[in-house]
Amino acid sequence: MERNELYPIFLKLQQLNVLIVGGGNVGLEKLSFMLKSSPNANVEVVAPKFLPELEALVKKHPSVKLTKAKFKKKMLKKRHMVIACTDNLKVNKKVFDLSRKKYLICNIADTPDLCDYYLGGIVTKGNVKIAISTNGKSPTTAKRLREFFEEIIPDDINKMVENLNEYRKTLKGNFEEKVQKMNKITEALKNKE
Repeated sequence: MERNELYPIFLKLQQLNVLIVGGGNVGLEKLSFMLKSSPNANVEVVAPKFLPELEALVKKHPSVKLTKAKFKKKMLKKRHMVIACTDNLKVNKKVFDLSRKKYLICNIADTPDLCDYYLGGIVTKGNVKIAISTNGKSPTTAKRLREFFEEIIPDDINKMVENLNEYRKTLKGNFEEKVQKMNKITEALKNKE
């Protein structure tokens, strides 16, 4: 049986430099998805032209910059991650190849073989965030799982997280003792009585 070997990670995009190459529908989708989760993400979007909806979205996010130009190699300087989503496979492949040479993680939209990472489904309720991956096989399944989790996770789960955080701060003892105390208090969460 095939296994998902992706390593999940939550990035602080306001502290990183992200480049999106492409200003069309897919660029809008990728930027919207990113800003929904990380509204202060530090992003530059590069394209010869932009959809009006993308321009409108950027106006609401001062940490995002639009650059009206064709992609050039020098645009990869001082970046941490790259997304290419142009309608030109040759440009996307060039972005991927140049990113690889610079050890940048890169995602080429709708081209799993040219991706170092995938953008999965995300559920956010306050401080609780769940990322969903189908190993790049089925974005629709990830979407349906996201909808399911959004429905079953209570909106007030953030209050529980905050309360447990305050309780954790009061605990004394070594790490193992603290873990045992936290396990005991949260055990009721898994009981279905």
